[in-house]
Amino acid sequence: MIKKLLFTLFIVSNLVVAQNTVGTINITEDVYDGYTLFTVFNKTYLINNCGEVIKQWSSTFPPGNSVYLLENGNLLRPGRTASTDIIFGGQGGVIEIYDWDGNLIWQYFYDTPTMRQHHDIYPLPNGNVLILAATVMSNGEAIQAGRNPALLTETELYNEQIVEVTPVGLSGGSIVWEWNVKDHLIQDFDATKDNFGDVALTPNKLDINFLNGGSGASNWLHINSIQYNEERDQIVLGSRHMSEIWVIDHSTTTAEAASGTGGTYGKGGDFLYRWGNPEAYRQGNSTDRTLFGQHTPHFISSGLPNSGKILLFNNGIDRTPSYSQIDIISPPESSLGVYDYTPDNAYLPNSADYTYDEFTSGDSDFFSPIVSSAQQLPNGNILICEGNQGHFFEINSSEEKVWEYINPVNSNTGNISTQGDPPPNANLTFRAEKYPTDYPAFTGRDLTPSDPIELNPDLTPCNNLSTSEFEIDAVTIYPNPTTDFIQIESINEIDKIEVYNILGRRISVTIESKIDLSQQPSGVYVIKIHSGNKSTTEKIIKN
Repeated sequence: MIKKLLFTLFIVSNLVVAQNTVGTINITEDVYDGYTLFTVFNKTYLINNCGEVIKQWSSTFPPGNSVYLLENGNLLRPGRTASTDIIFGGQGGVIEIYDWDGNLIWQYFYDTPTMRQHHDIYPLPNGNVLILAATVMSNGEAIQAGRNPALLTETELYNEQIVEVTPVGLSGGSIVWEWNVKDHLIQDFDATKDNFGDVALTPNKLDINFLNGGSGASNWLHINSIQYNEERDQIVLGSRHMSEIWVIDHSTTTAEAASGTGGTYGKGGDFLYRWGNPEAYRQGNSTDRTLFGQHTPHFISSGLPNSGKILLFNNGIDRTPSYSQIDIISPPESSLGVYDYTPDNAYLPNSADYTYDEFTSGDSDFFSPIVSSAQQLPNGNILICEGNQGHFFEINSSEEKVWEYINPVNSNTGNISTQGDPPPNANLTFRAEKYPTDYPAFTGRDLTPSDPIELNPDLTPCNNLSTSEFEIDAVTIYPNPTTDFIQIESINEIDKIEVYNILGRRISVTIESKIDLSQQPSGVYVIKIHSGNKSTTEKIIKN
């Protein structure tokens, strides 16, 4: 029978339930279809939008801190060793690769009394791994480099280092490239020491005596992120304590990386670009500062909305009032990877192209003083990890929250919350990243979801899918109920048909008007029909 379908709101379940407190607490049809990866305690989870676990990996080490799912299905993660050397928030020391089935296939320690991996690593397209590490400079070395002795409050100073390692065997690695910030310093404190020059006229180097209000502790820079952009062959670093992001050249040799010449851009390992705090190179003052302890700055990849721009989580620490925001900036480039700079002027732009925050009238619920990340998604949404609260949420172009998830795992103990209980007091999550359903790692894999992480889970938010009001004329859906196939006919052209199970997981997407449900278990299914810029849903019973 032909009937006119007019839907204003489709509710799968009429049950009245309490608001979820952990796991998926909000989901709409505008959420991007993908799987979210995060690591907490000694486990890494891959979840769908309903919070159901698609895959999990276990390690003997807690996070140290980032995690990456590689295109071949392997998991790359640093871990935190028990070392008592070079201790500060974010320390790691070991880099591991697990295969899809959870087998440890590579374990590489970068952890000695004088050097230690911390915060981040990055997988390069050639199979090598970039490692962020701190190395020890004695106070004598720091003074020879130009540090004012009055600004040394501990017994050593940390140099920040990046090494590129080729994995060898089960536990070996060959260092094929190296960069050290100590090779790119400037100072005007002592003409008898190294690196003496004009700080204001040398913005491509780091002033060893600028502390940004810091105490002069060993961990004076606290770089918390390294991200690589293949198009430019450049690395983006974020220094939390300097409240700056820096871009350096990766095309150099190790010798060129230690100099101010060579490489594709002719500047060796000096800064190609910096942004966030022009006071650091005397091209402004504290009122010109735009970054406050930021995390995860990176170039948005080609093919995505806002590609070529830099996206970052601007934490807002040391800002009054305290609030976080997401910034997207456009570094001015005369050509790809070549950044415009006029002497005696700060690096542009003066302000972000786009900012998201929840700051109103001196208050904001959106604030994570540490960790956190943001990711541009293909459909225009932005995934945000408010890491201090273990809160992941996705906003659309109207800045509406179309998905929200609360990490239910205690980051100190590994204990898991029960649905309905308050979130853990400590569920800190360094970063969250969503991978599209067609990501190569998922090809040929069993992606059948298991239960959500939280105990006594409640999938009602996924069950309560809704759609905006519209109508599609002259649609026939039969038979309903069915035992195997359903047929969909319409006088309008159908662009796409999606089938969801009762838990809200999409099990099929097709342009075919005949849909096979014969291999699906009995139950309720939701059919979503797209035609032009309209769509509608219908409930189907499978016997």
